[in-house]
Amino acid sequence: MKIIIVNGPNLNLLGKREPEVYGNQTFEDYFATLQFQFKDIQLEYFQSNIEGELIGKLQEVGFSYDGIVLNAASYTHTSVGIGDAVKAIETPVVEVHISNTHKREDFRHVSYISAGAKGVILGFGLQSYDLAIRSFQ
Repeated sequence: MKIIIVNGPNLNLLGKREPEVYGNQTFEDYFATLQFQFKDIQLEYFQSNIEGELIGKLQEVGFSYDGIVLNAASYTHTSVGIGDAVKAIETPVVEVHISNTHKREDFRHVSYISAGAKGVILGFGLQSYDLAIRSFQ
């Protein structure tokens, strides 16, 4: 099984950015934990702060991978393009958020990705990724 985690803007700052919201662990450290935990799954990781690069990655893997775990971060609430890319590909996508976006600012209550996603997991911290990966097993 081949699954990729695709992270959007500012998630490269995990461990430094707003630790009260996002925790103090870097994603790279957490990803190593996931790789150890899911030894039977080929896990890959991609992060970009650039919307077009995220769309390009979704299109690149969206017909050959078994699953995509997508945290588009703030683009979730603004990018029709990423939402359209999720709908255009065949690989199932699980939308993930570290925080409970419904407990935050009103603009974070809207997702352009959810309608095309297999499911949505939010509010469980980094464990949201673990739960998303398990949904493909």
